[in-house]
Amino acid sequence: MKKQIGYIHFFLLVIVAIGVMSYKSSQTEDQVNRMSNGQKVFPVPVPSTLEFAGETVPLNKLGIKERLDRELLVNTYWQSNTLPLIKRSKEAFKTIEPILLENNIPEDFKYLAVAESGLQNVSSSAGAKGYWQFMTASAKPYGLEINSEVDERYHLEKSTEAACKYLQEAYNLFRSWSMAAAAYNRGKAGIQRDLNKQHVKSYYDLHLNNETARYLFRIIALKNILESPDQYGFILESKDYYADQPVQQLYIDSSIENIADFAQSIGTNYHVIKTLNPWLRSNSLTVKKKTYKIKAPLNE
Repeated sequence: MKKQIGYIHFFLLVIVAIGVMSYKSSQTEDQVNRMSNGQKVFPVPVPSTLEFAGETVPLNKLGIKERLDRELLVNTYWQSNTLPLIKRSKEAFKTIEPILLENNIPEDFKYLAVAESGLQNVSSSAGAKGYWQFMTASAKPYGLEINSEVDERYHLEKSTEAACKYLQEAYNLFRSWSMAAAAYNRGKAGIQRDLNKQHVKSYYDLHLNNETARYLFRIIALKNILESPDQYGFILESKDYYADQPVQQLYIDSSIENIADFAQSIGTNYHVIKTLNPWLRSNSLTVKKKTYKIKAPLNE
């Protein structure tokens, strides 16, 4: 009887062992099948020639191609961030592009706003705000109003104008749009110190802090992805892009004591007015010898 029980235990152990091996084998096979069914990671295309703002990117220089490849990989495979960014770009660029053109700033600088904020009115931990990420100290000299009721860093048109002024000043100083872009991140004085210390003239020859060293390459990578999204696996149709609501401009030359009441008086609500005008930072607007333009929906 004991022998029979022993045989039974032995056969049970054999059956369990076979089951475990079979399960592991099926897991491995499943992993192989999933990999063969498209769940693979591939290198992304790096163009053989590139320009930024009319200036050639020297891909043959030490480390340049690798630095660009890194940013292309990061932004290609971070799909949950890059896809909404692409969807936002169409409407945002409709506002940004004419302002760049009017100020003689190369159109490629619209991608600087993409790199800075993802085309959103965000606020950084350091206090930079808006699409163009102006700090308070750097915003006011370029004419942006900032107080408890108004913060024009969140005003896309006015902050784009301010960014144009900064970039033109940087270009006039360095005579290079690549350096102007780097200065937007590092500051004009910081870039000048680096040039003086290192005795070089090109952004691509500078030894920089990690953030500024990656900065222009991120802009160029985003330019490539947004201009040719299908080459990087982003397949969109026209209907997939976000579209803003048609608006009208209301000229306001007297104070608004309560924006919620004002919104209702023109047939809309507080949420819509604040969404269309993120530069309005409180529930009132004090007007003194100035006219503000407030966006309101054409149709509710």
